Amino acid sequence: MSLFRHGVHQTRNPWADGPEYVTQCPIQPGRSYTYRFTIEDQEGTLWWHAHSRWLRATVYGALIVYPRMGSPYPFPMPKREIPILIGEWWDRDPMDVLRQALFTGGAPNISDALTINGQPGDLYRCSSKETVRFPVEAGETILLRIINSAMNQEHFFGVANHKLTVVGVDTSYTKPFPTSVIMIAPGQTTNVLLTADQPPARYYMAAHAYNTANAAFDNTTTTAILEYKSAPFNGKKGKSRSSAPIFPILPGFNDTATATAFTARIKSLHQVQVPTVIDENLFFTVGLGLINCSNPNSPRCQGPNGTRFAASINNISFVFPRRNSLMQAYIQGQPGIFTTDFPPVPPIIFDYTGNVSRGLWQPRKRTKLYKLKFGSRVQIVFQDTSIVSVEDHPMHLHGHEFYVVGSGLGNFNPSTDTAKFNLIDPPRRNTIGTPPGGWVAVRFVAENPG
Repeated sequence: MSLFRHGVHQTRNPWADGPEYVTQCPIQPGRSYTYRFTIEDQEGTLWWHAHSRWLRATVYGALIVYPRMGSPYPFPMPKREIPILIGEWWDRDPMDVLRQALFTGGAPNISDALTINGQPGDLYRCSSKETVRFPVEAGETILLRIINSAMNQEHFFGVANHKLTVVGVDTSYTKPFPTSVIMIAPGQTTNVLLTADQPPARYYMAAHAYNTANAAFDNTTTTAILEYKSAPFNGKKGKSRSSAPIFPILPGFNDTATATAFTARIKSLHQVQVPTVIDENLFFTVGLGLINCSNPNSPRCQGPNGTRFAASINNISFVFPRRNSLMQAYIQGQPGIFTTDFPPVPPIIFDYTGNVSRGLWQPRKRTKLYKLKFGSRVQIVFQDTSIVSVEDHPMHLHGHEFYVVGSGLGNFNPSTDTAKFNLIDPPRRNTIGTPPGGWVAVRFVAENPG
């Protein structure tokens, strides 16, 4: 396995970034490896996780970077802070779930439960005793550091009868705004202030999926309990507080309007320096593809119509090296491991979110990289496609953060959409969700070699 500090820049030591077979070979069973890294000019909510296949389904935790001593938050000081990690749980080894999907070529089995801080909560059988509880004093303000540590699923999150004030995302402070619900993509973090200003009682905090693909998903709901210390007792032996917790109103599973509206409200706290002159203008179509099988009836071809699913960017489905990491191959000049001709644009221009010809559904399996010059000012537009199904796609950039300058539904139009970009106060993030049937544009400076 290997470990990754999600969002840490890893400046000047990219070999310790963590992704197996990219920056390092995996740590073998019974062996050890010491990660050394320096955090520079970053503060906020990050997290760490395994970066080996699906081991990150269970191997993860919060990584909180506080301001320097004497530097206050740019918002009222909370009385205390609570990390909230939204995760998934399978009633089997997640690695076995992945192995089955890789063998059959079909979609992996969905999770059996969602979790908050490792526990499913009251709505699952046999889980009530372990439901996570957060005692609060009436009137106090707390900072919730919310992390979506799920594999691929975006989530809605809310706390019954309480307003949340968004004050930060990833390692960036934001203009504060109130909301009753947040939408958070896998890998993202969101900091919110919550004031315990409701009648003393017990209130559920809950999360469930925001799903946009025409595919199965875990439609269960995970809960924890915000419990006022002054809530009255019900007097029954063994029962600590009165009445059942109050449940929040969460959006529907496919409520794209709410998800889009929430994301659009996130702005940087101050005006930021966004690259306005672009050296590298990249356009990446992101989605699924289908690999044809010579024998569609094979047990290894259980995707649609006897095919195998494959992820695809610009019609390339990435293949990991088998023995050496990409960084080792690059530094040592080893031939035959990768090529540097990853296409900056899709090989064919088509109606990305329309009725796509089946002839465009078959990506090529290759190990291709794209080289950037140090200091390049880069723009990437991630465009979802309707190949197989439109869906949201979490995109994370290692070693850098980027400004999210624009997004929209449908096909990106460089003539009209670029004029609408926010170049004043866009949010700075390390992870973004590509809107279902839409696009998102990011800009950054390539100044961290690796």
